Amino acid sequence: MTTTNLPFRTLATVFIASSLAFGSVSCSNTTDTAATDSTDMATTDMATAPVATDGADMGMDDTSGKNLAENAMGVPQMSTLTAALKASGLADKATSGGPFTVFAPTNEAFDALPAGALDDLLKPENKEKLAGILTYHVVPGSVMAADLTDGQEVTTVDGKKLKVTISGGTVMINGATVVKADVKSSNGVTHVINQVLMPQ
Repeated sequence: MTTTNLPFRTLATVFIASSLAFGSVSCSNTTDTAATDSTDMATTDMATAPVATDGADMGMDDTSGKNLAENAMGVPQMSTLTAALKASGLADKATSGGPFTVFAPTNEAFDALPAGALDDLLKPENKEKLAGILTYHVVPGSVMAADLTDGQEVTTVDGKKLKVTISGGTVMINGATVVKADVKSSNGVTHVINQVLMPQ
């Protein structure tokens, strides 16, 4: 995957500012393999993976003409992510540059964090920490679901690793389930997930 135009690094960026709400984990638009380390396992077609009803009803059917931020801001179930992007100073990064692949947590995923954790992260003094968590959800390039393989590791914009697990048609990223895949934007793709990914 290409690693050019990575403004997220300067902010310890997170989750592709506000357009993280849609997407697909695919490298179809890039050829550089530096960002992903595939295993020798066979590719599983994500088109057969179950899609949760909440993902299907997010209003993400016609998204390719909008950037990642615009798509995220238009989805009520992504309002917490949008607020986090603004608080971290990363919202503007999702409007240009890329392409990026974003694994976007739903509001319910943020609600599942320990009590008080989100409020604490949204404080101005924790801006850098929040940005670091958000950038952990962003991978350079447009990675479609069909490009993912079981056991594969993909590298985030900050150089950290995410583990892909595919079992029985269900795709998981570090244990978070993809509930809607391959939501295209003008500058990338979004895969909606049901948990917030926390860097180790």
